[in-house]
Amino acid sequence: MEEKNQDSRRGFIKKSAAATALLTIPNIIPAHAFGANDRVNAAVMGVNGRGENHIEGLMKQPNVEVTTFVDPDLNVANAKAKEFETKYGKKVKVVQDMRKAFEDKDLHVVTVATPNHWHTLATIWACQAGKDVYVEKPGSHNIWEGRKMVEAAHKYNRVVQHGVQLRSSVAIQEAIQLLRDGYIGNVYMARGLVFRKRGDIGNKGTEPVPAGLDYDLWTGPAPKRPFTKNIVHYNWHWHWDYGNGDVGNQGIHETDLCMWGLNVGLPSKITAMGGKFLFDDCKETPELLSSVYHYPDEKKIIQFEVRPWYTNAEDGSSVGNIFYGDKGYMVIKGYDTYETYLGDKKEPGKKGKEGGDHYKNFIEAVRARDPKMANGQVESAHLSSALAHLGNIAYRTGRVLTFDPKKEKFVNDPEADKYLSREYRAPFIVPKNV
Repeated sequence: MEEKNQDSRRGFIKKSAAATALLTIPNIIPAHAFGANDRVNAAVMGVNGRGENHIEGLMKQPNVEVTTFVDPDLNVANAKAKEFETKYGKKVKVVQDMRKAFEDKDLHVVTVATPNHWHTLATIWACQAGKDVYVEKPGSHNIWEGRKMVEAAHKYNRVVQHGVQLRSSVAIQEAIQLLRDGYIGNVYMARGLVFRKRGDIGNKGTEPVPAGLDYDLWTGPAPKRPFTKNIVHYNWHWHWDYGNGDVGNQGIHETDLCMWGLNVGLPSKITAMGGKFLFDDCKETPELLSSVYHYPDEKKIIQFEVRPWYTNAEDGSSVGNIFYGDKGYMVIKGYDTYETYLGDKKEPGKKGKEGGDHYKNFIEAVRARDPKMANGQVESAHLSSALAHLGNIAYRTGRVLTFDPKKEKFVNDPEADKYLSREYRAPFIVPKNV
């Protein structure tokens, strides 16, 4: 096979043009349609945790300025605003309610680093307000609302970038092209790995809402429980009303890459098993989860495993992916490294290590007014999140599920269908008609 120039991104585009548009490498040629030097003003929604990375990533971009912090906890927001002023010599506006930020006509883009239960509604509201969006993974808290997010992005012609940085990694793009080219042969299986140390979070009980936190806003679309530090500010990940466990946390990077590498959409057969084996704490989601996603028509399969504690790596990868073909296999390590091993003797083959700038790609797409330039497009946000949701639903129902990918519903299974959406708490309702 003729060697490809691995440094040529345009080569990736030409090669993948005939494949499924959703899951192949998108158009990333940075052609600007207008005003390349016009300043882009940004608001970061949720300035704790991942929001800190959003601030740093945006402030590195030429002529981009973070002008607004949005957070229901003013204690966090005001402290982060002081840090921002010290670091950048500029002040930011602090807003508690994102709806106020959406009214700002001088605001062009928003980034969403809220808890998962807010991701889709914040994205829809932003699109309706004419803002472009960078939304953290997972794009959705459930499958139905993820489809609504896609509809909103299309209806309002907004750029929506999913926060899966590996989509902008030069090395991972090379790796995907090798899979498309048949470098490891017929690729029939992908394995996603999320081996992260997650400890005992205890049970802190309930207490009064701290001053400075608008707990009603924090709760948003979810059911409103008595306030507890069990969920505010990080451990909401392990509670079904707000998070999706680690398969829907770290795991979205890997579900996305499994689907991208295999060039598949959603599966038709899903099963999962797991549970809590280590800690008697207040987590609701499983500590360990093993899930299988089967594509009988394509003759492909995805295996996905979440482990919570001390464990071995698999060919050096603890958080990443492995692809299997009939000529060899490929190991993805983290967000920017791949290795290949060929033949019976596992001879080392091609490898690469080079990252990319996901925020830069987002801003380029915004300036060009071209949603297709975004590497982590809204459709992939929906599907990679939905794959994780399917695994969780199979775990919660405790049986093999049959799914119709076109209708995005289970086949003759009202019990499983109940997990496709949720009851939303007024006025924070994901609309049926976006």
